[in-house]
Amino acid sequence: MKITKIEKKKRLYLVEIDSTEKLYVTEDTIVRFMMTKGMVLTPEELETIQSFAQFSYGKNLALYHLSFKKRTEKEVRDYLSHHDIEPNIIPDIIKSLKADKWIDDKAYAQQVIEANKHTGDKGAYALKQKLMQKGIASTLLDELLGNIDLSSLAEKIAKKLYRKYQTKLPEKKLKEKIQQNLVTRGFNFSQAKIATSRLSIEKDIQLEESLLEKELEKAYQRLSKRYEGYDLRQRLTQTLARKGYDFDDIRSALREYF
Repeated sequence: MKITKIEKKKRLYLVEIDSTEKLYVTEDTIVRFMMTKGMVLTPEELETIQSFAQFSYGKNLALYHLSFKKRTEKEVRDYLSHHDIEPNIIPDIIKSLKADKWIDDKAYAQQVIEANKHTGDKGAYALKQKLMQKGIASTLLDELLGNIDLSSLAEKIAKKLYRKYQTKLPEKKLKEKIQQNLVTRGFNFSQAKIATSRLSIEKDIQLEESLLEKELEKAYQRLSKRYEGYDLRQRLTQTLARKGYDFDDIRSALREYF
């Protein structure tokens, strides 16, 4: 078999074998095997060239993918599979990229965890779930997250939540809302409880009366269409209690309706 043509394309070279078989290879492949027009190849040599060409092409694809931002091993594997790189070649590409430090799941996870600590809003559980979805091992994440104290982040988020809801909810419901929000963001119950307890939340009687009146009016308009008398009073009481209002305040507000 003889190379009858080598032609530069956009990112690859077109190599023709015996003017009939076409092969697209990277520049690295041309250089590695010193391929030139007229070069005679054995079937074994051609197979070796084809294998390396696939490896080189796949690695170049991966490097292009990695040039935009750091990615995990799983993300790169998925990208290569999506671009039809042969499955038996992908492990060699990954091994080469790891050796050159293009892929480092531990460093990737550390970077994400550290960034979250300063500018993020996730607790350890949410961080672990997010990184596991990217293919990072659970044991590695347990090791890394076990050394990170996110209590100050929990307190920072708690303060933001307090500013957001302080004029919208009664004291009791406000504390519950902040605590539940922190748990939803992946902080454990203890961190959420401590962060909430360190807020200077004081009952604003005038604000709570105003909020209670609005909630009572909405609830009355809705429930009075179906209930009346004692049944309506009980359902209004239950509805307002679930929203965090004190029973004494509810009873006082209901005097205007019954």
